Formats: sequence, C-alpha cells, structure tokens
Amino acid sequence: EILLGLWATIMLSLVSFTLATLLGLGVALLRLSGLVVGKGVAIVYLEFVRNIPLLVLLYLFYYVLGPVFGFQRWTAAVLTLAVFHSALISEIFRAGINSVATGQWEAAASIGMSKSQAYRYIILPQSVRFMLPPLTGEVVHLIKSSAIVSVIAVAELTTIGRNIISDTYMSFEIWFTIAGVYLALTLVLSFGVSDVERRFQP
Repeated sequence: EILLGLWATIMLSLVSFTLATLLGLGVALLRLSGLVVGKGVAIVYLEFVRNIPLLVLLYLFYYVLGPVFGFQRWTAAVLTLAVFHSALISEIFRAGINSVATGQWEAAASIGMSKSQAYRYIILPQSVRFMLPPLTGEVVHLIKSSAIVSVIAVAELTTIGRNIISDTYMSFEIWFTIAGVYLALTLVLSFGVSDVERRFQP
C-alpha cells in the first residue's frame, strides 16, 4: 500500500508541476509583456497566490470552487499545487529571461524578428541554463508540499499512511516509514538537482 501511495504522490506531483510550469510561463510572459493590463493581471495573480497559505488555497479549491465547478479531490489537489507553485515558477522564468543579455533582443530585432519569435528562438533557449537548476529544485519543493492534500483524503502517500495507522495503530512505525520514503525520494531528486546545477552552471 505504501508503494501505491508513493506512485500516487509521484503522479500527483508530475501533473501538478507540468501545469504549474505552463501557468508560471504564462504569468511571467504577461509580466514582461509591457502591456499595462497584462502586467497588472500578473501582479494581482502573484500577490493573491503568494499571500494565501497553501492549506487555505486547498480549502478554497475543494470546498468553495469544488461544488461550483464539480472538482473531485484529485482535481482540486492538482489545481491547488499547480496554482501555488506557478507563482514561484513564474519568478524563476522572469529571472531567467531577464538574465539574457539585452544585446540578444537587439540582435533579434535587427534581423526582423517579432517579439514572439525572439522569445521562441533566441531568449527562451538561452535562458534555460539559468532556469533549469531552480526549476528542478522546485520539483522537490512540490513533492513535499503534496503531503498537505491528505487533509481532503486524496489517496497519496501521507493519506495511505494515515489509513494504515487507523487499521494497525502502529503510528510510530508507519510515520517513520512514510518519512523515510519521502526522504529517499527527495534525496534522489536533490542529487539530481545538484548534477543539473553542475551541468548548467551559467
């Protein structure tokens, strides 16, 4: 059962991170667009998400928006993690894009590229080396954050642990086992992050 919970945690984190990356990129591009409305929307979104605790955001998606839009537990959990971490990821994207030399924008404009073409072919490919190490670190952060969805009984690793304890009353053994599984998973990813940082050192 713990292995099934681990697999559910990995899948939940993977789906949430993919959605968070797309949302984060969109918010970062809006903030850098130079459009008053786009920049305003991005700033309001970031301030709203960053100043709400993750647990409150989860309750908002599940108990408030869930009945309105028909969100199931899994959907509410994915959206919560994606929205919360998209605010962090958008800042990673923004910093990475701003790290590309201004001359690259000028060179793209000089050969007739539009802004979208410059982003696609010049800026984003060069900014990857700045963004990839913190993005991989954000994966570790998201996996640790995913434990909070156990409060709405999503069947992931922490929820499975609670269910086993309710059947066996072995809280000491089970929680140490769950902690060990999380530790092993995050250590493996952390070593991967360190390797990525060495490979993509700006």
